[in-house]
Order: sequence, then C-alpha cells, then structure tokens
Amino acid sequence: MTSTDAAPAAIAPAPPVLAEVVRSGFTEGHHRGSLVLLAADGSVERTLGDPGAPVFPRSSNKPMQAAAILRAGLELSGERLALAAASHSGEPFHLDLVRKMLAEHGLTPDDLQTPPDLPLDPVAAETYLAAGNVRERITMNCSGKHAAMLAVCVRNGWDTASYLDPAHPLQQLVGQVVADAAGEPVAAVGTDGCGAPLMAIGLTGLARAFRSFVLAEPGSAERRVADAMRAHPEYVAGTRRSDTWLMSEVPGTLSKMGAEAVQAVALADGRALAFKIDDGATRALGPVLARALELLGVDAPVVARIGRSPLLGGAAEVGEIRAVF
Repeated sequence: MTSTDAAPAAIAPAPPVLAEVVRSGFTEGHHRGSLVLLAADGSVERTLGDPGAPVFPRSSNKPMQAAAILRAGLELSGERLALAAASHSGEPFHLDLVRKMLAEHGLTPDDLQTPPDLPLDPVAAETYLAAGNVRERITMNCSGKHAAMLAVCVRNGWDTASYLDPAHPLQQLVGQVVADAAGEPVAAVGTDGCGAPLMAIGLTGLARAFRSFVLAEPGSAERRVADAMRAHPEYVAGTRRSDTWLMSEVPGTLSKMGAEAVQAVALADGRALAFKIDDGATRALGPVLARALELLGVDAPVVARIGRSPLLGGAAEVGEIRAVF
C-alpha cells in the first residue's frame, strides 16, 4: 500500500437474527434487528445488536408528541388524549372522534395535512371501500395526532398552515420532550410518513422514555398520556391490534408500535423494552415482541396470542415466523 492509498472502510457487523421464517420445515428467511430490555430499576438487562444506535422510532414517538401537546397547554383527557397518541385503525369510532376533536376547535378535516389514505386495519378498509368511500386525510392512521396538533395551535394562536414545519414552536417543543424522556439528544430530524417531523433516538433511549412515562408523577403530562393510553387502548390502536390487546390484558402496560417494525413497551413496575426489525418487516413484530415479553417475565395468555405469526400454503397453515433469541 502506498502513502496515497486509502485504508479500506470498516464493514459494520450485520445485526443479529431476531426471527426466522420457517415454511414446511424449511427456513426460508431471517429478520435481523436490535433489542434492549430494561430491568425495573432502569438498568440494562439484555441487549441484542446495537440498541444505542439512533433509529427513527416512527409512531413509537407518539406518546412524547402527545405529552408536548399537553405541555403546550391543550386540555385533553380520556379517549381524546389516547387518540392524540394513536396510530388508529380507521374504525368508525376513531373517525367519529377525530371529527369531534377538530370541530371543537373550529377545524375541519380539510385542515389536516396527513396524506389521504385508507383505514390501517384491513377489515375496516374493506368495509370502508365497500361503502363507496375513497382515500381521505382523516382516514390516515395519524389523523388523531394531527387533530390534536392543530387544536393546540388554535389554542395558542400559532400558525396552523405550518404546524408540521420543524421550526414551528410545537415541533420545537416535541423535540425537547423526546430528548428529555429518552435522556439523550435527538440525533437527527426527518419526516414521518404522516408528514410530521420525526426525531431519531436510540432504542435504549426509547425504552427509557416509555419507562419514564409509566413512572412519572400523577398529573404530569407524561403520566396523563400513559394513563389515557392504558385506559383507552382501543383508541391507541384498534380492536384487532396487538397494542390494544397487550394494554387491555396486562394491567399497567404502555405499548406503542411504529412503522418499519419498531416497538416499545413499559410495564407498570418500570421494566421496559424496545426493538427494531432492521428490514422493517412488521410480520416479525409479534413473535419478537412476545419473546421479549417472556424474557421480561410477563406470563399472560395474550403473549402467545401476540406471538402467533402463521405462514399459509394455500388455505392451510404450513409454517410460522418465530423468534430465535
């Protein structure tokens, strides 16, 4: 090598396999990723991959966004606050409440800057289309969050047309809340699928954030968000979603998934987890979540329900996606 030759770039190791795809007894694929488990005292109990590396938590950031809306002065509680932190399924009760939240502040669905979309839940989407409906802004799964963001802008006299600008006062506050909850600075700011600014943090920071919400002082913005989500989990997700099942059946649990296969959970006593499937395959979320919950000591029937991810051949079940850690 001459003095002018550049040294070869180091190749980062591949993340570990978290789940495998088994069809007819043959392993046909793998899903890699990173994961962290926190003990009740907040110490790191187990890691896989690199949970310190920044990721975009996607909708797993929504509890922090909702807390920022409260800190900015909007009075929300109950189902409305749960919906402000939701990736809702687009079921009729979700859409009805989004309309009410908008109308209560002199807003309409036309004020939303979410991209037009179909209901997130496949059954709800089929029913919606069968009724002759088309993609709308209100039907997009983040419309509850956007309705709350618009409402707090109206309350504070902030510009509603630019509410998704990273320089907007609301989004600046969101960034501070995310950093405070995670205990680390925001590593990057991007744009989420719904158009809102998206703050990158590590998975360990994400798990710490969820833990801080369930252990926050009663009456604080963080605890109010956690309490609303846990009291009304059907508004956080939907009737056929794992976040709803987990929060309904394991008392005190806070759970929120995000796009690109991100998941964060905190239990009532402060145990917490966060992970991301590297290839973004949400089909691996359930098996990985179920195994992580088992490792945290959660013993409940809902864990097995969440963990089932069968593969079909024709109309028959011929395999599964299963966790391997």
